[in-house]
This record gives sequence, C-alpha cells and structure tokens, in this order.
Amino acid sequence: MTTLVDRVRTRLAEDGHEPTPAAVADAVRAESGGVASDLDVLAALRVLREELVGAGPLDPLLRDPRTTDVLVSGGGIVRVDRGAGLEPAPVRLPDESAVRRLAQRLALAAGRRLDDASPYVDGWLAGGPGGSGGSRGVRLHAVLAPVAVDGTCLSLRVLRPAAHDLGSLTRLGTLEPAAEQLLRAVVAARLAVLVSGGTGSGKTTLLAALLGAVDPAERILTVEDAQELQPRHPQVVRLVARPANIEGAGGVSLRDLLRQALRMRPDRVVVGEVRGGEVCDLLSALNTGHDGGAGTVHANSVREVPARLEALAALGGMERAALHSQLAAAVQVVLHMRRTPRGRVLEAVGVLGRQTSAGPAEVVVRPVWERGRGWTADRDHLDRLLAERGVPAPWSAS
Repeated sequence: MTTLVDRVRTRLAEDGHEPTPAAVADAVRAESGGVASDLDVLAALRVLREELVGAGPLDPLLRDPRTTDVLVSGGGIVRVDRGAGLEPAPVRLPDESAVRRLAQRLALAAGRRLDDASPYVDGWLAGGPGGSGGSRGVRLHAVLAPVAVDGTCLSLRVLRPAAHDLGSLTRLGTLEPAAEQLLRAVVAARLAVLVSGGTGSGKTTLLAALLGAVDPAERILTVEDAQELQPRHPQVVRLVARPANIEGAGGVSLRDLLRQALRMRPDRVVVGEVRGGEVCDLLSALNTGHDGGAGTVHANSVREVPARLEALAALGGMERAALHSQLAAAVQVVLHMRRTPRGRVLEAVGVLGRQTSAGPAEVVVRPVWERGRGWTADRDHLDRLLAERGVPAPWSAS
C-alpha cells in the first residue's frame, strides 16, 4: 500500500491537477494497473486525503473546541494542549518526510515559502486548515530539518473568536471575584494596561475580555503581528502586520501600523503583543493623550516587566533612561497571567511607580493584589490612581 500511495502521489504532482477524490481514485486505478479492489482504492484515498486536504491527521485535534495548541516534534510525535498543558495525542505522523510535506503544504496554504533556502515560516491559515472546528484560523509556525536538529517541527495555535468576558473568566476560575471588580475599575478609569505572562498563559484572552468591558461609545484601534484579538465590542478597527514577500518587498511592520493607528481617531490604542522595537512607538502613542491603551508582553513576573521592556526598547534604539521616563508616563497597571495545572489564572496586579531611593529614578512595579493573598500594603497607590480619574475603588464599598 505504501508503494502504491507513493506512486499515486508522484502522478498527482506531475499532472498538476486539483487532488479531488475523483482525480485521486483515477490515479489509484491507473497506478495499480486497473486491478485494485474497491477496498484498496478506499484505503489509498483515506491515506492521501490525510496528506492532501486540511491538516490531515491533525484535523480532529484542531476541531476539538478545547484545543489551543497542536505541536509536532521530530519523528512525527504529536502533542496537544486542551487547556491543562501538553499531553500526548492519539495520532502520530509516520516519519520525517510526512511531517515535512505537511509543513510545506500548510505553509503554501498560508502564502508562505518553506524550503531549504527558507527553512522556517510564521503564517496564518485563515478559517483553519480544512475549515477545522469553525475556528477563526490557525497560526502556523514550522522549522525544517536540519535547522531543527531532531526533525521538522510544526506548531499550530488555534485562534477562536472571543468567547469570554470578565464575568465568564471569573466563573471559570481565571479571575477571583475581587480581581474582576478591580479590572472593571481599571477599565472605567482609562488606565493604561500591560498584560504580561509566558507563552499560552492567557494574555490575549484576558486582553480581549478587558476590551469587551470598554464603553461602547469608544473607538478601539488594535495593531497585531497576527490576527488574534477579536473583542466583543462594537467599535474595533483591527490592523495586522504583513511580512515581506520572497523578494523582500511589501512588508508592513507593527511600527508602521502604530503610526497609522494614531491618525485614525482612536480612543484607545492596543498592541496585541510587543515583541521588539515597536515598544518605543507604543509608549509614544500612550503619551499622546490616548488614555486606556493596552498591550501584552512576555515576562516572568509582574516585577520583571520593566527589565523586559528595557531589553525590547534597546532593539528600537531607545536608551534606558528614556525608556523609564516614557514608561512612567505611559503605563499605570500591569496584569500578570500564569498557566497552572488547573488552568490559566491572573496571578498578580501591579502598579508602576518611580523608585528614587538610589541612583537615577527608575520605574518599578509594586504588586497591589496577588492571587491567594489578596490586597497588599501597596494598594493605596492604585487607590490614588483611581481617585485621580474619578472612579471609586472597588474595595471602598466593602
């Protein structure tokens, strides 16, 4: 059967025809000399469909509404994340060549090049491969061997429409009731927010829920590297960056889009994820009178956000002192997400402020609320921020 499938695959590639079921069946019969049984034809059709349509054997995983990530590592081993961390999947790709073919086909579907001259790709599969699961799409990342030493690696992240508001996140256990009240006050006060955390910790989910709580009369401009944010809000304008083509032309960066967003009469400017020098433009935008902006950033803890932003700002040519000056004026609150064995949770809420006890004034983050501990002694810093914006502190009524 393997030999027959290989011959059929070669025939289809040489013919260049659309691999419809009829075309595949004709190719199977032609390569078998017309003596293939109906069972042989059906078996070959099943194997080839997995290779030629959608994400093949990964499709059932992507259709599962619980799935957030599907990862294929060297040797065809598949793992899936259904919200509680990675676990072995009930499928496996047969060999390295199968993983490579699947990665290259998905890259082509995303309009990207993936070969020995361009051995890695980051792309977007609109609507999901094969229409999987009704998702908005799947974010694709792949690295070919031998750059990936142990074999081609494929990462698929399922991006679904925003399904949670702050209330539903509280019911799920992501937020504690006191944290939900605090976040609603932060949104109402139009405080600028950074959501920090590790990969897959729920940063985008929380940010979308926050934006859903914004006054419907306000206009939100989102700028993203990949189209992930889709908040439940009537006035959202989404801008998505575009990589350069094979010739190196046509690219549109986050920094370009941030400049355009400021000309589009935004009430709030949001960056899906700050990954590099665009942090300089984000801080500049938040310092131009656009209160209530937001973004996400990778960081290990709420206290380490300033250090992380220092590193990113250096990529944009901003000096350390300038970064701290801009940050102190632009951002007021940091929300830190963490993935736990029981799911994703809001770990801490911090307020930014100046630390002047020694040396130049630098920005530090003071935790004002922590999961499991509640309010800290620094809560008065947040109390003053809310009072300045005319918003009652949620704890004042308790």
